[in-house]
Amino acid sequence: MKQILYQFMAAVLILTVFAGTCNAQEKCRFKDEGYTNLFNGEDLTGWKIPVGDNGHWSVIDGVIDYDARSEAEGDKNLWSENEYKDFKLHVEWRFKGYGDHLFPMPMILPSGNNATDTDGKVVKKMTPNSDSGILLKGVGQTNLWCWAVGSGELWSVRNNKSLSAEIRATAVPKENADKPVGQWNAFDITIKKDKITIVNNGILVIDNVPYPELDVTGPIGFQHHGGINKNTGKLNGASSLVQFRNIWIKEL
Repeated sequence: MKQILYQFMAAVLILTVFAGTCNAQEKCRFKDEGYTNLFNGEDLTGWKIPVGDNGHWSVIDGVIDYDARSEAEGDKNLWSENEYKDFKLHVEWRFKGYGDHLFPMPMILPSGNNATDTDGKVVKKMTPNSDSGILLKGVGQTNLWCWAVGSGELWSVRNNKSLSAEIRATAVPKENADKPVGQWNAFDITIKKDKITIVNNGILVIDNVPYPELDVTGPIGFQHHGGINKNTGKLNGASSLVQFRNIWIKEL
């Protein structure tokens, strides 16, 4: 019995050391490649908490946590104190769950257009949803959401009718590479001037897409979305119940 107990304790120890080593190796990899850590895993040092937020952007168990209930007036997003121009950004994120009710979501076609019925009306399906985004230099955004098209979609590019159909189509993810709600995803974003590339969980989903007005200097942000419905007291259907960790940036 003692031998079995010792073997179990040894196995736990090995797994614990291995997990710690992997974490250290990951940090060393980014540091060796010239990245800077934007989140210390303890508090929101280096980030601008919205005035009046009242603790809804917080750090829980080593990750940035948001409950979609910010009490700030105006801008409820979380922004980095520093500003950047051309860079590579690594961000890991996950949704903790959904809002309190179903949300009507359109089906986005590879062309960037919404699917429509025979009468030309947009087809929408009632499904659970959560919605957030990574904000890019104060002027851009890539979506984090539960839509069937997958995260990484560039909403303002896809819906910009002044752009060509070819460019608008490139703002649609090449595939849905998201993991199920509750599991962690890893985004690797590269921005050079007004072009953006996004790799989601190791899969290229946005490939060097032109993004108007992105050739500027600005902060990195995490998006507030949804919030409390004043009439019902419940969360809106697309509220951003989201967490972030392992945030690294390398200026180019």
